Amino acid sequence: MRITKLGEEVLRQKCEPVKPEEINDEMRSLFEEMFETMISANGVGLAAPQVGIAKRFFVLISDDEVRRVFINPEIIKTSQETSEYEEGCLSIPGECEKIIRPVKVSVTALNEFGKRFTIDDADGLLARIIQHENDHLDGILYIDRGDKDFKEKVIESFKKKAERAQKKAAAKAAKKAALEAKLAAKKARQEA
Repeated sequence: MRITKLGEEVLRQKCEPVKPEEINDEMRSLFEEMFETMISANGVGLAAPQVGIAKRFFVLISDDEVRRVFINPEIIKTSQETSEYEEGCLSIPGECEKIIRPVKVSVTALNEFGKRFTIDDADGLLARIIQHENDHLDGILYIDRGDKDFKEKVIESFKKKAERAQKKAAAKAAKKAALEAKLAAKKARQEA
């Protein structure tokens, strides 16, 4: 699966809830693909918009190594106590920043079989991943929660990368078109 990058519209969309009838074998296969993609990219969480889907679900594997699927999650409680921790994101590769978030969260969601579950007072890395991935479902990125100058620098950097990639792709397409035109002209001369 391709992971969407900063600047792609789907990352800023508020995602639609998953309907009960959508939770089926096809969706469970999608979750497995997301786990594989996340693990191969050395991530700990991956939200639907990060794979181009504007729906409310994410997968994660915290430091307890348990694979968890959250469908239509709702954070129902957060602690007053906060902590600062360096976060990164698979959609913003190569960038990290210290972000302040509540230390504990309680969340309710559906699992991959459509069964409701609640995690009370998740803490540590699990709490942080839940908050980070849940933000994705509302079009919020971790850079929105940190230093404004850092955010602007990262956005500008990704714009420039996207422009360079676009120019490179356009040059490659032009080169291919020119080669195809030469071959077509050569073939036409041979047939004449």
